[in-house]
Amino acid sequence: MYRINKLRQSLKEQKFDAIYVTNMLNIRYLTGFTGSAGAVFVTQDKAFFITDFRYNTQASHQVKSATVVIHQNGVDQEVKNLIDQEKVQILAIEADNMNVSQYLKIKDLFAADIKASQGLIEKIRLIKDESELETIRQACEITDQAFEHILTFIKPGVTEIQVANELEAFLKDKGSTGMSFDTIVASGERSAMPHGVASEKVIEDGDIVTLDFGCYYKGYSSDMTRTIAVGSISDKMKEVYEIVLEAHQRVIREAKAGMTGKEVDAIARDYITEKGYGEYFGHSTGHGVGLNVHEEPAVSSRSEAVLETNMVITDEPGIYLPGIGGVRIEDDLIVQADRVIPINRSPKELIII
Repeated sequence: MYRINKLRQSLKEQKFDAIYVTNMLNIRYLTGFTGSAGAVFVTQDKAFFITDFRYNTQASHQVKSATVVIHQNGVDQEVKNLIDQEKVQILAIEADNMNVSQYLKIKDLFAADIKASQGLIEKIRLIKDESELETIRQACEITDQAFEHILTFIKPGVTEIQVANELEAFLKDKGSTGMSFDTIVASGERSAMPHGVASEKVIEDGDIVTLDFGCYYKGYSSDMTRTIAVGSISDKMKEVYEIVLEAHQRVIREAKAGMTGKEVDAIARDYITEKGYGEYFGHSTGHGVGLNVHEEPAVSSRSEAVLETNMVITDEPGIYLPGIGGVRIEDDLIVQADRVIPINRSPKELIII
């Protein structure tokens, strides 16, 4: 009930009588429901989870913070009934989730003044409780295990897709329910592509290989990047590796609650720029991680978001040299009052296999 009560506080501040929640991640966050169809309707003193007959048993087991309602004529019709029953006059909807056609439908159906809301639940999700942090730690642990395993698999002659498939099979064997994004395996010149999703390219001796992958575990995500070498690599790429590693480590040493995303981003960006590679670091230093692998707060050169204790962010500076190769190193970090705590334990010194 704590999460729903936090939401009620936000509704009160925004002068909303109730909210119609349609984002499935937010529904899971509020109720614990892990199915694929449903909605939540929250007023100042009541909460309802609405779904169909298929999920009756599942909802009765999972949903403890809201009254379960099995609709007969569609979710919108059931929400209309609740609006009338609870005498709701001002209803918030999740503007970032509801499409235009559904909005036009409920605009005529509901006897309430519909107001767009943005990020009400997402703002509550920013601060992780201990159970969430422990689940993210577990997601990161099996990600670390997968990296340890893949080092025994990568060799000249295997393709990037074979590496990605091996990673994904290992993670699922360890309890992952799926990948949190398309696995990136980028070797040789392709490592200069920040989002070089695994291809048919064959890994060759002398390649640098960037591995960026993560999984969902009990609903929460992990996101880790390591860059390794297969055989000998050039002194230039070794230099780039050490610069990226130092930028990454500086964030770990200096970031803490109270800093803005912009200030944390500058820790890595200023160092890379000082070393002459600023133009080759084109993405943000990090982002939030939780039920979604990319969520607030942004850790970017434009972010004024202030970090708070028990937020989880990534630390992922990189340098990408077109036609040569690239390096990125990434950990998930728990923000604390006076520091950040890296969750990942995988080694970060240059590994040559």
